[in-house]
Amino acid sequence: MGSSLAKKIIKKHLVSGKMSPGEEIAIKIDQTLTQDATGTMAYLQFESLGIPKVRTKVSVSYVDHNMLQTGFENADDHRYLQSVAAKYGIYFSRPGNGICHQVHRERFGEPGLTLLGSDSHTPTNGGLGMLAIGAGGLDIALAMAGEPFYMTMPKIVGVHLKGKLKNWVTGKDVILEMLRRLTVKGGIGKIIEYYGEGVLALSIHDRFTISNMGAELGATTSIFPSDELTKKYLIAQGRGKVWKKLSPDPKPDYDEHIEIDLDKLEPLIAQPHSPDNVVKVSEIEGIPVAQVCIGSCTNSSYHDLAIAAEMLKGKHVHPNVSMTLTPGSKQVFEMIAKDGILETIIAAGARVLESACGPCIGMGLAPASGSVSVRSFNRNFEGRSGTADAKVYLASPEVCTACAITGVITDPRNLNIKGIKIKEPKKYIINDNMIIPPPKKVDNITVLRGPNIKPLPAFEPMPDTIQAKVLLKVGDNITTDHIMPAGAKVLPLRSNIPAISEYVFSRIDSEFPKKAKEAGHCIVVGGDNYGQGSSREHAALAPKYLGLQAVIVKSFARIHLANLINFGILPLTFSNPSDYDLINQGDELEIKDVRKIISENGVLKARIVRSNSYIELNYTLTPRQKEIVLSGGALNYVKLNRK
Repeated sequence: MGSSLAKKIIKKHLVSGKMSPGEEIAIKIDQTLTQDATGTMAYLQFESLGIPKVRTKVSVSYVDHNMLQTGFENADDHRYLQSVAAKYGIYFSRPGNGICHQVHRERFGEPGLTLLGSDSHTPTNGGLGMLAIGAGGLDIALAMAGEPFYMTMPKIVGVHLKGKLKNWVTGKDVILEMLRRLTVKGGIGKIIEYYGEGVLALSIHDRFTISNMGAELGATTSIFPSDELTKKYLIAQGRGKVWKKLSPDPKPDYDEHIEIDLDKLEPLIAQPHSPDNVVKVSEIEGIPVAQVCIGSCTNSSYHDLAIAAEMLKGKHVHPNVSMTLTPGSKQVFEMIAKDGILETIIAAGARVLESACGPCIGMGLAPASGSVSVRSFNRNFEGRSGTADAKVYLASPEVCTACAITGVITDPRNLNIKGIKIKEPKKYIINDNMIIPPPKKVDNITVLRGPNIKPLPAFEPMPDTIQAKVLLKVGDNITTDHIMPAGAKVLPLRSNIPAISEYVFSRIDSEFPKKAKEAGHCIVVGGDNYGQGSSREHAALAPKYLGLQAVIVKSFARIHLANLINFGILPLTFSNPSDYDLINQGDELEIKDVRKIISENGVLKARIVRSNSYIELNYTLTPRQKEIVLSGGALNYVKLNRK
């Protein structure tokens, strides 16, 4: 058996560990990226390590999340990010230059390299043949300091694509089909690798969309081969020199196999309130639509906006629909202005937003109460749009535009429009005047800090005994949006842990922060796939600040599990999942001899004080992770081991 592409890249970057599924490995990181919602904290953490300059090949700081200037906080963060980038050898992508994943594939992505990003959709660059992984900000800080990235060796899932997409069917439908089959937890502990003759029939932008939304599967990353199509794209970006041909060996040794016949796919749509609640568009046609949004890091390319414009030619947005389009980068914006696409979009009655994440993260464009919004985005979690009772659907730009024209959910195949083919530009506009490279001399650079940028909280080592109340008991598929909301109100506080902690679990229990402060220490209990969604480490850091000592669940999402460990919160799972039913919210739990038992790999038991009964708990921690948790977090651990 030959090797998968993912394994080839991992092997080339392997620092330690055995490449067997379930074993801990460490890999060297070539590139990092951050965005401003997570970046400020990541750079504060990097500064605390005392490293004079980043030790990666390339590190880039993007500003694409916190764009609304309703107060000084966002502007202060941007100023800090620009100054810290200059100080430590980091490229700085200014506000307005575009969404990190779009810009990175345009200007920095390179086949065969490793990329670690403080955003869960970093795997977008897997469409170039990169091993691109999303992680918490602290992991990014450590990577910039030259530390390897530790992870559990994933299973490699080979997805054989055969056939060819029909008219009006896109890469968005491929990944929605994957979500329909596997669900939002079906990719946990796995790398999704696409191969086969069907790959050749996909556009480069289809590949990026599929790789991007692999995050919704819970996958470690997704990856495509680097082939002639990749080469053409990089040449068009003026970066042909970085291309290299990469592919799996014949008969690769995949741990699991999936086959998708592209010929049999039709337009799909994800219904509220989960990306895996997928049905055929034809099955739900006719539902009135109030809002349509095309954009996000998933579908904001030149190709996506050109498709929408072609569909809108000679037509108007339905009077009951508010339609917005977001160019993914300044490059895309310039291209659609040059080619007349922007004119067509505006003439049809659509609104064009600046190149940023915007409504995808609840940063503006909240739908009307109780209304339907159809979006080309990657997540439709309840309340994420900024409107608690809005019904958000996810679909391709083609389906979105069809809905905008008719005012109802519409299968584009039923429009009187012939199939549209967009030719990939032979040469993109290259204008990097909004990317500031790091200066050669840094002696006179001062890092600028506003009043919202607070010092990092210091945390104590894990106590011998955990005795605390279960302040919250939740069910399955709790997202990081449930734990630590996004949106225009909360995102500007990312660098101020005391302030942002006031919003922890506020969508579930508005009194949680108050209760946690009064209790001093607390425990949270949950179901399966706890912590799915964003890589925001604030979903671990802010609860830790409020005294969260342990989380007991049936299973964890990958990135959130890593973030809990990084901040010294004990991640536990039920040995017997049915024991979940034995614990009530408000119960006091006692876990004795924590340090001794974990150090000796013993069995942890929690006593439910109310019933004086015991439940057995699992902790799947490597020796390194044990030390991190017992030390009170990764920063404590690294500093102790560097002395």
